[in-house]
Amino acid sequence: MDLKEETVDSRLIYKGSFLSLRKDTVKLPNGKTSERDIVLHPGAVVILAIDDDGYVPMVRQYRTPVGQVLLELPAGKLEDGEEPLACAVRELAEETGYSADNFKFLTAFYSTPGFSTEKLNLFLATGIHEGVSDTDDDEFIEVEHCKFDELVDMVLKGDVKDAKTIIGILLVNQLIKKKLI
Repeated sequence: MDLKEETVDSRLIYKGSFLSLRKDTVKLPNGKTSERDIVLHPGAVVILAIDDDGYVPMVRQYRTPVGQVLLELPAGKLEDGEEPLACAVRELAEETGYSADNFKFLTAFYSTPGFSTEKLNLFLATGIHEGVSDTDDDEFIEVEHCKFDELVDMVLKGDVKDAKTIIGILLVNQLIKKKLI
């Protein structure tokens, strides 16, 4: 069976500062039509930075949509025309104050492909150096240094709730176990 849906109509219904909402009418494989609400997102990066002693700078911040303070890997959205590597360098410095000698692209994944175009690019940063963070005016972040092995345990116990952080930690853990990094 061909699973592809054909877009027969597309309307922009909201344009925000960086997110937009589009309503598409699609023709389904069985010939019927349905509507899809799609959040348009410019894409983002997520960075797992690790120092020589196995510590990872993490960020704690309040997330209004879920009404909680979450522990997350540093991350941020791509600016118009920005390459993912440049964004990773910028976001690591802005959110944590750290710079890194090495950035390695690990993978890209969609956060919620059922309704959003957001594609996250995951980087591993090593050879990190502490500096001074420079967060956006509307960002209130606390940097917390966590031992990598403890982060893996926190994920496995369900203490980490952010999907991009879970993916980053578990992927890097597997790459370490398999001696691929």
